[in-house]
Amino acid sequence: MYDTAQLIILSAIPIIFSVIIHEVTHGLIALKLGDRTAQLLGRLTLNPISHIDPVGTLIVPGLLIMLKSPFLIGWAKPVPVNPLNFKNPRKGMLWVALGGPLSNLTLAVISSFILRFTGPMLAGPYLSPLLTMLQYMVFFNVVLAVFNLIPIPPLDGGRIVVGILPPHLANKYARVEPYGFFILIFLIITGLINYISPIIRIICAALGVYI
Repeated sequence: MYDTAQLIILSAIPIIFSVIIHEVTHGLIALKLGDRTAQLLGRLTLNPISHIDPVGTLIVPGLLIMLKSPFLIGWAKPVPVNPLNFKNPRKGMLWVALGGPLSNLTLAVISSFILRFTGPMLAGPYLSPLLTMLQYMVFFNVVLAVFNLIPIPPLDGGRIVVGILPPHLANKYARVEPYGFFILIFLIITGLINYISPIIRIICAALGVYI
């Protein structure tokens, strides 16, 4: 059993790696579609220094773990994307937005396979921290994917909805973005955000991690 400090240390690498992959994927898809903004600013790198947001990547997740919160969120500095460089800005942003959650689901699946084949070997007292980190990799990536698919701009889910809706409706929906952060705070404070918890548990269970 780990104490709070140990849990924070063991969760730090999975959290940081997961949010970095999420953001880099946004930038790579944007690059593929013709926007070099992230590349020119040096953000297509796995170097944590380029991506870590002290509040979103370290302080918020750490506090939530210390408080034994049933819900855990975190974020990195957003990778800059200029949709004007896309042939079709709306559809381009749809694919850029979709790439983040898909990258996290991919990481969760890969981690679950590694966990399935190496779990018995990592169950000993000396390697058990690696086992815990793999379990966290599955859990955190599922949380990131599901949370970011909530259809509220500026989350990826909101931008996906904007990309799918007809232009006249998309423009109206996009106007929600300046208020999106406050909407999310409201959902968290009221506990309504916990309605996504069953989805997270079902996906984690399917990947062999039970929470």
